[in-house]
Amino acid sequence: MEKLAVIGCGTMGHSIALNAAWVGMQVKMYGIDANDIQNGLSGVNDKLNTLLKNDLVTKDQLSRILKNITGTFSLSEAVDGATFIIECIPEVLELKNDLFRKLDQMCGREVILATNTSGLSPSRIALNLKHPERTLATHFWNPAHLIPLVEVLRAEFTNDKTFNRAIDMLKFMKKKPIEVKKEVPGLVGNRLQFALFREAQYLLEQGIASKEDIDAAVTYSIGRRLPVTGPLLSADMGGLDVFASISDYLFKDLSNADQSSSNLKELVAQRHFGQKNGAGFYLWDGKFSEEMNQKREEQLIRFLKEDIN
Repeated sequence: MEKLAVIGCGTMGHSIALNAAWVGMQVKMYGIDANDIQNGLSGVNDKLNTLLKNDLVTKDQLSRILKNITGTFSLSEAVDGATFIIECIPEVLELKNDLFRKLDQMCGREVILATNTSGLSPSRIALNLKHPERTLATHFWNPAHLIPLVEVLRAEFTNDKTFNRAIDMLKFMKKKPIEVKKEVPGLVGNRLQFALFREAQYLLEQGIASKEDIDAAVTYSIGRRLPVTGPLLSADMGGLDVFASISDYLFKDLSNADQSSSNLKELVAQRHFGQKNGAGFYLWDGKFSEEMNQKREEQLIRFLKEDIN
């Protein structure tokens, strides 16, 4: 079993640490200071209580999971004894370069250094390291303890041993790892997600439907189907002749915008960032925020229970 260190205890970091601790792994979670660590551990506690309410863990298991996580704001203490390190710091290349150079010097060459990035190149993150062969990207999806997908991408010099160890650890964590064979911005999942988001922006900007009806068109149709059949499997089931014909006439009319829509730019200019500060496409008061987060979490937990069963 790998001994894991998670560098960063924000949204992704503490959720990844929880996932690992849940399957019995010993995890050290690094934060920048005591307050950062406390926030991360509070996030773990909140998520564990939700899992407890939904019968995914028992009280005894909850206690054992918490004991598996050690918080520290000493980087040397975090990586001491670790065999696998996952970096979850902000998406700034210079910050990641600096951290990976430190880790490369502090850790033995058998210790794997993974980045949780989805947008930055793991090869650029591993630039100028002495041992770049032990670096790669393992991109978890938020919330990491509930969503099975992890996208795994080799950096330029990643060797097979590193890749295979990453896959084995992720399967042990009960994740669904997929291999991304080429370095592309957004990997696989975000490219698909933002292709849909680009068309949603276009439909709204052109006045073709309201924001509520655009969202409803997804949640009450393809959103119901996609948990079972992805886009290529759906095409097979619908008939490739039909999908080819529709593609031929529809693709030319789809949005090919190379930047965000004017509606989205205006919202951002007005500092309407969505749930994080109370307004975006929708108004996010406390009641609406709590309701939507609860609905999403409940749905993800239902899927997770089906996976377990």
